[in-house]
Amino acid sequence: MKVAIFTMFNGLDRTYSLVNVVGEHLQMLLDANIKTKLLVSEHCLDSDRTGIYLDKRIEWAKVVNTVDGKNITWYDYSQPKGEVHETFYKEVDLIAKDLVKKLLDIDVCIMHDIHFLGWHLVHNLAIRKAQQELQNVKFIAFTHSVPFSPEPNSKWPFSARYTPMPKTTYVYPSQCGISALAKQYNVSENNCSVINNTLNLLEDMSDEVKDISKKFDLLSPDILIIYPARLTPGKKQEKVVALAGSIKKATEKSVKVIFCDFPSMDIKSESYKNIIRELAYSFGLNTEDIAFTTDLGYPNGFPRKGVLELFTLSNLFICPSYSESFGLIVLEAASRGNFLVLNQAVPALKEIGEDLNAYFMRWDARNFGFNTRETYHSSEQEYYEDHGQKIVNLINKNPVINSKTIIRQRYNPKWVFKNQLKPLLK
Repeated sequence: MKVAIFTMFNGLDRTYSLVNVVGEHLQMLLDANIKTKLLVSEHCLDSDRTGIYLDKRIEWAKVVNTVDGKNITWYDYSQPKGEVHETFYKEVDLIAKDLVKKLLDIDVCIMHDIHFLGWHLVHNLAIRKAQQELQNVKFIAFTHSVPFSPEPNSKWPFSARYTPMPKTTYVYPSQCGISALAKQYNVSENNCSVINNTLNLLEDMSDEVKDISKKFDLLSPDILIIYPARLTPGKKQEKVVALAGSIKKATEKSVKVIFCDFPSMDIKSESYKNIIRELAYSFGLNTEDIAFTTDLGYPNGFPRKGVLELFTLSNLFICPSYSESFGLIVLEAASRGNFLVLNQAVPALKEIGEDLNAYFMRWDARNFGFNTRETYHSSEQEYYEDHGQKIVNLINKNPVINSKTIIRQRYNPKWVFKNQLKPLLK
């Protein structure tokens, strides 16, 4: 399959929101290993390319935008009737011929506002004319502004803005506009689809986080836990996976844990990792649910900037640490919008947790002048499952954390591509 995106961009300034939307679509297609061609104006400068637009997998095609040696002027033909400029139809023919050449090897052509915007009327007619010679091409027409009812007295060519094109699916970024979109183009709502705009949280993050995201699923989990700590029994990583597994079992939520770990002198890393993994599996986590950054290419520790970025993706922070003098990491997790679960028996964690309205649980701890040892009635697993259910209920009721989770899961490019764009390419 080969897909074209038809935009007629004259520039690629990211302050123009459509440049960002098209960039997301390019990323989706390339991530899916779909051959992709981008059609822009012949006056779109190569030097404007940044970000995804620099990807060498993109095939660029510059559509003619001159006639008789002069630049084509785009007039805003938003009115329902009137007169077009003198060279309008000559431009239509010229652009149509060029579009046929550019789209002969294409299976699906995605158009952005070509049918909607008045200043693209010349391109609207050109693609309709080109379609007559592109019988095997399927078209998807995006409208990015609020649709409006067709003008009853509209005359051709102005009425092209309200006229459906054969073999074309009309798309709007939200469900609320589908009825209006269908009325504008006089098509059935069944011939219209929703493809949401996306928020690519990973796009502006560090290369290290992007690297981790290729090796471990950061976007889809219902519960994502990040625990940065030295790999030592004093930090109680095994308690984190025990609670995580109990949450998964008690709530049937998807749960994943990443340890941003680094070696300790008091225990061999691999020995402690094996203890953590075995406990994780016994409490219900799977192999793909747990990862150590030391196993993902960062043997000496994960960059602090990357840890803070990971906290913007996670929604639950668990700190069962045996001893802390302050708990700066708690502040870091809280500042990025994580639900806090802290060891109440550690004085420093209790102090800072009370200020931050944290959720408390009890684990073994070192106090001032004595150590504590916890015993759990019934069983430790039942203790975790009971608290795990309460924790998830509180997360779901927290509008900030809940919305943060939904945005990460539901409005990321992978979800939108899989559930909305990809089905239209078939």
